[in-house]
Amino acid sequence: MGLTKQYLRYTASALFGVIASQKGNIIYVTLRGEKGRYVAVPACEHVFIWDTRKGEKVLILQGLKQEVTSLCPSPDGLHLAVGYEDGSIRVFSLLSGEGNVTFNGHKASVTTLQYDQLGGRLVSGSKDTDVIVWDVINESGLYRLRGHKDAVTQALFLREKNLLVTSGKDTLVKWWDLDTQHCFKTLVGHRTEVWGLAFVSQEKRLITGAADSELRVWNITYIQEATDPNEPESKKSKGSPAAAEKTSEVDETSALDEMLEERLLRCNKAGSIMRAGRDRVVTLATDRTGRILACHVSNMLWGLLLGLSDFSRLKSEEEKEEPEGSVEMSLQEEIQRVTSIKASAKIKSFDLILSPKGELKATLLLQNNTIESYILNPSAQVPQVVRASKITIGGHRSDVRTLAFSSDNIAVLSAAAESVKIWNRSTLQCIRTMACEYALCSLFVPGDRQIIIGTKTGKLQLYDLASGSLLETLAAHDGALWSISLSPDQRGFVTGGADKCVKFWDFELVKDENSTQKRLSVKQTRILQLDEDVLCVRYSPNQKLLAVSLLDCTVKIFYTDTLKFFLSLYGHKLPVLCMDISYDGALIATGSADRNVKIWGLDFGDCHRSLFAHDDSVMTLQFVHKSHLFFTAGKDHKIKQWDADKFEHIQTLEGHHQEVWCLALSPNGDYIVSSSHDKSLRLWERTREPLILEEEREMVRALVAGETQGETGLAGKKTIETVKAAERIMEAIELYREETAKLKEHQAICKAAGKEVKRPGHNIPSGSSLSLRSLLSELEESLLVLPFSYVPDLFVLFNEHVQRGSEVELLCRALLFLLRIHFGRITSNQLLVTVIENLKKTTISRVSEVRNVLGFNMAGLQFLKREIEAKDEVTFFADATDRFEEKRRKRKKKEKLVLAMV
Repeated sequence: MGLTKQYLRYTASALFGVIASQKGNIIYVTLRGEKGRYVAVPACEHVFIWDTRKGEKVLILQGLKQEVTSLCPSPDGLHLAVGYEDGSIRVFSLLSGEGNVTFNGHKASVTTLQYDQLGGRLVSGSKDTDVIVWDVINESGLYRLRGHKDAVTQALFLREKNLLVTSGKDTLVKWWDLDTQHCFKTLVGHRTEVWGLAFVSQEKRLITGAADSELRVWNITYIQEATDPNEPESKKSKGSPAAAEKTSEVDETSALDEMLEERLLRCNKAGSIMRAGRDRVVTLATDRTGRILACHVSNMLWGLLLGLSDFSRLKSEEEKEEPEGSVEMSLQEEIQRVTSIKASAKIKSFDLILSPKGELKATLLLQNNTIESYILNPSAQVPQVVRASKITIGGHRSDVRTLAFSSDNIAVLSAAAESVKIWNRSTLQCIRTMACEYALCSLFVPGDRQIIIGTKTGKLQLYDLASGSLLETLAAHDGALWSISLSPDQRGFVTGGADKCVKFWDFELVKDENSTQKRLSVKQTRILQLDEDVLCVRYSPNQKLLAVSLLDCTVKIFYTDTLKFFLSLYGHKLPVLCMDISYDGALIATGSADRNVKIWGLDFGDCHRSLFAHDDSVMTLQFVHKSHLFFTAGKDHKIKQWDADKFEHIQTLEGHHQEVWCLALSPNGDYIVSSSHDKSLRLWERTREPLILEEEREMVRALVAGETQGETGLAGKKTIETVKAAERIMEAIELYREETAKLKEHQAICKAAGKEVKRPGHNIPSGSSLSLRSLLSELEESLLVLPFSYVPDLFVLFNEHVQRGSEVELLCRALLFLLRIHFGRITSNQLLVTVIENLKKTTISRVSEVRNVLGFNMAGLQFLKREIEAKDEVTFFADATDRFEEKRRKRKKKEKLVLAMV
């Protein structure tokens, strides 16, 4: 037995380049006794704590694999609850940075987290529509609240009452009594998704924000307060005796409804605050004191100050019933527009804090990987918004599209649409940031003192790293400059672009106009004109051959010295996006948008092997130096290592949460840096740990077997349940046959003896009821397994039950299914003609009765709906009704056109 080839394992070393991820929210946290200085943000699967004053990262809360989707600090400021995309929740200590508690209860990503006033309970809402209340102290779940039909967007505890309010994308706001764990009231006044909730005025008003331009204000009246015996009599009755009598009559008619829905509180719409924009409300929140209400809409954050007067855009819905100015003045006294904050990019989330000095601090998480902090004085005559800080240096504003390592393995180059950054690989600190155009490819000039960037507009930009300045810009191509490759003799490079040209460049020293010394420059030496756009170019290590990937899905090999055609590599179904040549020039590997990687021999151009590499396009490919191992990265979020000699998959590096755009290997092969659409740069390091393929495959097989066993177990369990259900039907029919035979025998004996026929003591219909009960689960599957010999008896049982009017819909469904699967045998059996005729008469009459009952109920519900709409001025199911009316109008219009044509 030969020795098994061993490889060295690559592991994740660091995450950098991301300031904050977009899926979660930003919050202020208390650290080192200071409030309003430190903010916590999601960073892929981790949580970063940033010092907004210094712009430094002070703490990292290490996550596992799933992306962070929600954050919430505890009231005492010592802990931080973190929700993840897989539905799990972890509670971290801000003192030690360790995750102390883990909750698992949701099936989808966590959308909202909120502590109660004491910090002992935590409520979580999720995309799985469930709301779960957790006991943080005992580290257990208390109860699950179900009622929403779509994702939960926000959940809030009441401070003084044991109540909970939740909102969802199902347009509903629900009130929950946590003593009985049930929903006692639902607000249905919204026509679109409800995205935000906020309590103001000591929890006596609720403000909700939806996808329309209206912020709805709701009055909250607690029943204990409404029935206070110490309340003055003048407040209990208003107006004339006639009005009081009318009010008492209304109270009598609605007493039953209030007993059921409003046992704890009443929540009525008081008015609306109209916004100028039409974008949906993203977040609606108040500061910890409840004085400032902020509404987050797209790229603007505007605030309302509670406790002042004169708010112009207000419309009250109760001003007709109440004395003039009563409700309107109360809203005007509490809510006033203060100012708006216009951010430099689209806002993803925000948080507010009001300092003891009266200054309002707002921190914003922007879509372009930036954190901005603002300060304003809300009590000033004209509040001025001042930007206090901006954290940008730790990452790019857009996706990184090109990466490169320096020759000494220390510096890492990353370039995006707006800037190019140089990172120290050991400290992960950004040491240079230079503005550039949209970068697509890059390289370090030999000597590592200059870099060259190829842009989307076809330009070559030459930068000096010591001064961080742009030395020269050349118009190299008429279209996008897709690829650049350094020549092995390090005297020049080659570029390929969308203008169907391959251009050769040499380095040269030219006189600097601003200095007496010479500076580096480049000059074009040759050009190769092709018939298709060039996507990728690569030199062979001996510089004899040049590989060019074209838009026609082929790779053409040319001699470098004469530019004569040598080989054409064809076989990919989609264009080749990336390729690389091994260190000895024997192999070339190509990665394509068709998700395959092909390994070719450079001597004859034969395809050695085609590998299905990724579940989406292969974006980048690179050989490890001095080996036939290579790495690929794709849009399926994965990086994979392959052996080009044995055509084997070695390992998969998982960590990115979105498409991987590019990667770069260090010259010594010890490090990999990769970039992704999630704005993150990840560093991978080669360890000394050996990786044995057989062991890895055994682990993968065990993992897959465990998952498959779970799925097969469910499928097998379902099959077993189906067979058992069919057996229960057969047992019930056998019992029915026995009972029927006994009854006939008993009747014959009584008739022969001349006695009166009496039913036996046992219950004959028990068999039929058993068979009906068996049909309730696995209906069609059970009937499909049932032998035909039992079908005639089943038809007789169906007839008996339909005549009684019991379970007509279920029996008709089963009857139609049996007629469909046994149609031939039923129609050819003369003995079933009578039974089928009886079933026909019985089912038609009974189904007509059921249809009449349904029609009557629908008419009654429509009447009640119109009554409630007329009373509350709220339209139920407005969207569905509009769609139905539109369809009906189109149908009538079409019928009129047909009649006119006839």
